[in-house]
Amino acid sequence: MRRRDFIKVIAGSATWPLAARAQQTSDPPVIGVLLPLSVAAATSNVEALRSGLQDLGYFEGRNYLLEFRFANGQFERLPKLAAELVQLKPAVIFAASPPAAVAAHKATQAIPIVISVSQDPVRLGLAASLSRPGSNITGLWWGDEQLVGKQLELLTRALPGITRVGVFANLGDPTFDALLKQCECPLMTQSGHR
Repeated sequence: MRRRDFIKVIAGSATWPLAARAQQTSDPPVIGVLLPLSVAAATSNVEALRSGLQDLGYFEGRNYLLEFRFANGQFERLPKLAAELVQLKPAVIFAASPPAAVAAHKATQAIPIVISVSQDPVRLGLAASLSRPGSNITGLWWGDEQLVGKQLELLTRALPGITRVGVFANLGDPTFDALLKQCECPLMTQSGHR
């Protein structure tokens, strides 16, 4: 081995541990999680999040840190909790309900927000359109309020004698209003119940 090549190898090996140590000492990115639930009610969701990240090769404390804010069912607390998360400057915020998504979006337009909502994100003011959201929001919309009427119609066809249908909804969540309005169909209004 020539002297010049030997010096390059030694110099390279000397700087590699420094670079590795520098990477290890920097803090891993923070993922902010904004939930309307209590800690106890969100336990399975939190574990699923951690498990999913681990399945992708990410380990809490090594590749990322989780910072949670729980509203304990008090939706009016979500804006303050979202602002707390924004102050931490996370790499991303995960908002796991329509009210949490709205609160996070109002708190920042700079930090990416991943949502999981059942209500139309356009109607919630989170996106300009579904094809071109035009904001810092991405994620999953798993509901379609317009299907509720169709679902009730199919139910009455499957069970022609049905006169009453129960609907479970969190009336404290203001984003469920559109969903409940879709439930007001002839079947529901005939019985006089909402």
